[in-house]
This record gives sequence, C-alpha cells and structure tokens, in this order.
Amino acid sequence: MGGPPRRNLGYRGASMIMPTAKDLNGVLRGYDRLYGLEFLEFSDTEVSARVPVRDEIRQPYGLVHGGVYASLAESITSLATAAAVIAEGNMATGLSNSTNFLRPISDGDVHALGTRLHRGRTTWVWDVRMSDDDDRTCAVTRMTIAVRPLPNAAPDAQAPAAG
Repeated sequence: MGGPPRRNLGYRGASMIMPTAKDLNGVLRGYDRLYGLEFLEFSDTEVSARVPVRDEIRQPYGLVHGGVYASLAESITSLATAAAVIAEGNMATGLSNSTNFLRPISDGDVHALGTRLHRGRTTWVWDVRMSDDDDRTCAVTRMTIAVRPLPNAAPDAQAPAAG
C-alpha cells in the first residue's frame, strides 16, 4: 500500500476523501482538459503530472507553447493547495506565476514535478520543474498560491454573534 495516507476533507460540512491523481483526472474540465493535463501523483507536498505534446499545443515553430508550461504549473499547484485547504473552508487560486523557459519540447510529453516550499495561512509557494522524456529540465516555475475563504462559506463557529 505505498504512498501517503489519504486524509479526510470536508466541504461545507460534507465528508470527503483527499483526492487521488485518478480522482482528479476523472473530474478535469475546461482548459485543463483542452491542453491535456494528466495527474500522475498527488499530495499536499508534491504533485506530478504530464501533458502529451500534440499539434494543438504547439506554437508556429513546432515547439510547445510557453502558456502550456505556465498553465500546467498553475493548475497542479492550485489543485494540490485547494485539496489541502478546502476542509478549513478555504479555496486556492494562483497569485503569482514566474516561468522560465530553458529548453524547448516539440514531441513526447511535458513532465511536471511540483514541490511545496512554503505552507502559510494565506499563501503557499511551490517550485515546479518541467522536463522532457529524457528528463532534461526544460522550464521552471515559481508559483505562489493565494488561500482565501470560500465564497458563501459558513461563518466560523467560534466567531461572536453580531448584535
């Protein structure tokens, strides 16, 4: 049974389980599905994913478009953060994305490995290394994720009543 233990999460009081990579792949929609995001491993400290290279994500010179790297980094770190903070009535969203391109990828897969550097009350910071099929570093991202209260979240039970 390797890997980290699954943890209970809650959303507005409902019980749920920390999602697995397979769970996340089953519910991806919108832009993440459009560019082909696939989660491989998932926790609140490390996340890995891949994107198969195909014509739709290449720029005119045949290389993977830079926006795919930035999107990949933001999606995997936002979802990893969100899964960890939703039980506290919070959501996660990208605050800052700084991506550097080191080597192009034109075929195969873009592989991403995100490692959490900081877990704060209102921000999390991640490093994401993106590589090609030969494990050569092709892009790196420093991603800052904002943690904020969910809209319409129930008020804290400890808060004094307004009067």
